[in-house]
Amino acid sequence: MADLSLDFQFKSPINKVWDALTHSDTLALWVMENNFKPIVGYKCQFRNDEIGLIVDSKVLVVDKPYKLSYTWVGGPINTIVTWTLHQEGETTHLHLEQSGFEKENQAFNGAKYGWSSMVDGLKKMLEEA
Repeated sequence: MADLSLDFQFKSPINKVWDALTHSDTLALWVMENNFKPIVGYKCQFRNDEIGLIVDSKVLVVDKPYKLSYTWVGGPINTIVTWTLHQEGETTHLHLEQSGFEKENQAFNGAKYGWSSMVDGLKKMLEEA
C-alpha cells in the first residue's frame, strides 16, 4: 500500500481554511462540483463533467476545525482523504493524507499532482477573500 502525504501553509485563520474544506459552494471553487456536507455518515459525490469523473464519498470524521476525513472512490481508486489542520500564530498548517493506494502508480501520481494543483487554487482563493 502507498499513502499520499502533502503539507500546505496558509496565512489565513484556521476557521477560514476549515470553511473552504467543508462548505459545498466553496469546495466547488477549488476541487469540483459536489453536494458535500460535513456530517459523519453523509454520502455525497464530487463531479467533474468535463472529464466524466464522479467520485463517491462518505464522511468519516468531522472534528471542527482540526480534522476532516472522507472516502474518495472514483476511477481506479478507492481511498480515504484526511485533512488535518492546526494554527500557529497567523499561519494555518494543512496536512493532507490520502491512504489506500495499491502502490505509487499513475493513480497515486495523478492524485498528488491533482491535489497540489487544487490546493494552489485554494491558496489563491483564500488570499483574495
